[in-house]
Amino acid sequence: MHFQATDTIAAIATPPGNGGVGIIRISGALASVIAQHLFPNAPLLPRQAIFSTFRDSNDAIIDSGISLYFPEPASYTGEDVLELQGHGGTVVLDMLLRRVIELGARLARPGEFTERAFLNNKLDLAQAEAVADLITSSTEQAVRSAQNSMQGVFSTKINQLVEDLTRLRIYIEASIDFADEEIDFLTEGGVEQQLLELLDRIQQIQRTAKQGRLLHDGMTVVLAGKPNAGKSSLLNALAGFDAAIVNEIAGTTRDIIRERIQLDGMPLHIIDTAGIRESDNAVEQEGIRRAHAEIQKADIILLLMDAQDADPQTATSLLPDLSNITEIYNKIDLVGQQPSISKTPTGTKLALSVKTGAGIDLLIQHLKDSVGFTESTEHVFIARRRHIEALSLGYMAVNNALNLLRTSHAGELIADELRQAQNALSEITGKFTSDDLLGKIFSSFCIGK
Repeated sequence: MHFQATDTIAAIATPPGNGGVGIIRISGALASVIAQHLFPNAPLLPRQAIFSTFRDSNDAIIDSGISLYFPEPASYTGEDVLELQGHGGTVVLDMLLRRVIELGARLARPGEFTERAFLNNKLDLAQAEAVADLITSSTEQAVRSAQNSMQGVFSTKINQLVEDLTRLRIYIEASIDFADEEIDFLTEGGVEQQLLELLDRIQQIQRTAKQGRLLHDGMTVVLAGKPNAGKSSLLNALAGFDAAIVNEIAGTTRDIIRERIQLDGMPLHIIDTAGIRESDNAVEQEGIRRAHAEIQKADIILLLMDAQDADPQTATSLLPDLSNITEIYNKIDLVGQQPSISKTPTGTKLALSVKTGAGIDLLIQHLKDSVGFTESTEHVFIARRRHIEALSLGYMAVNNALNLLRTSHAGELIADELRQAQNALSEITGKFTSDDLLGKIFSSFCIGK
């Protein structure tokens, strides 16, 4: 089905199920016409809540509630918007929505209201994504960071970068026209210093964006090791409840167990895996295969070993050669050892007791430190993987420009690298983007937003 940007759209904006209040949102040129048919006896006053009785085509009452009208352009989408607030029953909302569609609206696609806000310059793309992130936030820190993005904290930094890149690029392109002059514009104009400052600013934004991405996506932590090392017990300790079965019998965990938890506001995806060892059991072999698959995708691998007979060389030989492995020596209460953490040439070693809880605080702090997580979100903004990738591309292009300046003074090539940096960074806010990217982003939104 082909959709027009001029269509009037409608959707239920409250979650499915029964509730005290249900809201239907309408956006488009027919919003006021639909209002006149739905409640002809009530006034339609801009930005005022009006008690209204909603009627069907036979003038029978469907429901009664509040109507709110926002004329364009002073609305969320930039178009005429009508909100109908009635009772939150599934059937009554469906009846009201069918009536709205009869009057000329069509059912909105996922994220289409916010997409129209973007297309009508009410929001940029980073702010639009923050709307969805705010709705799906699982921690208070994520909520605050999403609010920062919605208020334009992230976009302002990117727009300033793009503006400065544009200014420098214009200067370099202008200097190409004066290549025969005795003045070396690339040297005299302080271009190298400006490029260095741009690189530093991109790096600063990258550091903040990485924490924002962590708040959005969460960190994936895989618990690995031999059977009976305490993996399931550690999962239960971090989750705060019995998420996994714990038993003295080796090999209790045969499949992948996943839990999403919070550690001081940091979202974690904890994955408990089958004990890794040589086995002839087909079921256990499949569990071990799945464990290896999760290990390859992990942000951090916690390799658990029994402190009584730990052989790190044997344990690590069962895993791929990765740099994100933290060795955990569990059951130190049985050997009279104190909790400790130390850095080694190959990573981190941590001694604890899951049973007594000794050293768990060291593990939690280690997890936060390993990704640069801080509890303060005053200046943090929500970031997605595509934002991180765009920043990396922008940094690479500016760095290429700097190397070209130092080696060849090739103005045309330097200007082209700056153009590529502009395009990469502009994809974050949507000033330079593709329709495919827009479709992918807004299709992940809920209907009615």
